[in-house]
Amino acid sequence: MGTIVDLPSVLPQQRQQAILDRLTKDGRVIAAELAQMFQTSEDTIRRDLRELAARGLCQRVYGGALPISPAAATPAVVRRGAATGRKQALGATLAGLVQPGQFVFIDAGTTNLAAARRLPDGVTVATHDPLIAAELVGRTGIDLILLGGRVDPQSGAALGLTALRAALEMRPDLLLLGACALDAANGLGTFGLDDAEMKRQLINGAGAVIAAVTTDKLGTGAPYIVGPTDILSDLVVEADAPDHALQGLAAIGVRIHRAERAEAD
Repeated sequence: MGTIVDLPSVLPQQRQQAILDRLTKDGRVIAAELAQMFQTSEDTIRRDLRELAARGLCQRVYGGALPISPAAATPAVVRRGAATGRKQALGATLAGLVQPGQFVFIDAGTTNLAAARRLPDGVTVATHDPLIAAELVGRTGIDLILLGGRVDPQSGAALGLTALRAALEMRPDLLLLGACALDAANGLGTFGLDDAEMKRQLINGAGAVIAAVTTDKLGTGAPYIVGPTDILSDLVVEADAPDHALQGLAAIGVRIHRAERAEAD
């Protein structure tokens, strides 16, 4: 684990900063290893991680912590203007996994919006994201279903009981799932309770689940768990996504698809 850093004289703030430094360097921290490294108890480390998580500096997971996803507390209207070139590239590859004749549910998200623009003709699409619906309405070759309800400003989608009841009646062949955070060991996460509940229901009803994520979401966490990573049949990643970030995903059988290299944003 490296040099022991902690002695009784080390202040909690110093220890917490050292934990953050290691989290930045390694991409995750394990409480038991930190306790050994700092020569302190796991209870002390867990308290440190709780305090760091409360400040929005990490996401606690079983046994340790992950970096918090960059999607944290960012409204949908802001996300839609970020990294557009990368998301267009991801969306094009994601849309290429959709086959004519399928019933596809498109979850909310900016990458899924990019995918909606590239869908083949001859598919039925359901969504609870008004912008995705607006992109597809009137398009020849697309049979569109829009779920209603109160639109949540964080996700940009209709959530709550009305939308959830409609989702209960659907059995799509394919779900294009929006993922705020993804880690091979700790699963997929999101930042809203209602959003997590909707995603779980959509997953339960879908024949297959695929997602696309930008590299900065790989190996990160979020407060609400959507499900384990093995719910995914396929994952679309950026052209330059590092191999080490994908090894755990490939090991559990997730098919990895690399998008074309994006133009600079």
